[in-house]
Amino acid sequence: KMKKSMLKSLLFAMIGLFTFSHVQAEERVVATVNGTPILQSQVNAVMGKKGSQRAALDKIIDDMLTEKAIKESGVKENQAEVNRIVEDIAAKNGLTYGQFLDALDYQGISLNAFKQQISRQMLMAGVRNHAIQNSVDVTREQVDALGKQMLDEAKAKGTAQKVMGKEYEVRHILLKLNPLLNDAQAKAELERIRSEIISGKMTFADAALKYSKDYLSGANGGSLGYAFPEAYVEPFAKAVETTPQGTISAPFKSEFGWHILEVTGSRDGDKTEDAYRQKAYEQIVNSQLQEATKDWVKALRKNADIQYFDK
Repeated sequence: KMKKSMLKSLLFAMIGLFTFSHVQAEERVVATVNGTPILQSQVNAVMGKKGSQRAALDKIIDDMLTEKAIKESGVKENQAEVNRIVEDIAAKNGLTYGQFLDALDYQGISLNAFKQQISRQMLMAGVRNHAIQNSVDVTREQVDALGKQMLDEAKAKGTAQKVMGKEYEVRHILLKLNPLLNDAQAKAELERIRSEIISGKMTFADAALKYSKDYLSGANGGSLGYAFPEAYVEPFAKAVETTPQGTISAPFKSEFGWHILEVTGSRDGDKTEDAYRQKAYEQIVNSQLQEATKDWVKALRKNADIQYFDK
């Protein structure tokens, strides 16, 4: 009897071990997406009996990335717009709103379900556009290399066109925001500095050395040398182009902080290389956009950290 009992216990232990091992196998992590695990049981549920393991896994990954893209896009459902589209569909089909509801009912579709379908389509269209834009990844090295190649090829063919543009010599003073200096205070401080320079109490160069938080240019009297406006961020470029030479601009803000600037010179400059770099940039971006547009869900993988774990 004792032997029988021991054998029974051993049998149950073996069955338990087999069951536990089976669960372990089922719950094996087969991949991670941005650190989130995908279990074998999830893949099995999608795959079914005759499906492909890799196809099922890819579907789960695409679904995870799509949901992440929906959250990150900030695109919201707009019920008013959905209602407008429904009314527009009815009108384009020559139906009154009541007739349109009857047509839906005849097809066994509720108005609520129809609106949800349109809402989802609108949401996914917005997410798609956001994902496509975010898939663009261009490095300076890529642009420089392709720009040089395009210019060299144009020169070899004799089709290179020289592009001239206006370069400006600029000096500036920068104040950066911090917990003790907000927008209003930075602007007021620059207005005070500007008044002192205009009144002759101090030179621009001395003020730049004393106050500017752009220490590299500040040590050189605030000078940034000659450059095309496109070399600067948009607010700074606009100030360069609109400030008359020899005058000091009003304080303005860029992503770096608050500035005042003075244009001290201008000249015609050869911007042929810059023009070809711009062409190269546009070509790379357009190529990536076209590729992403073909399969925007696939494009989501470009910026995702996907790890596969083979058996």
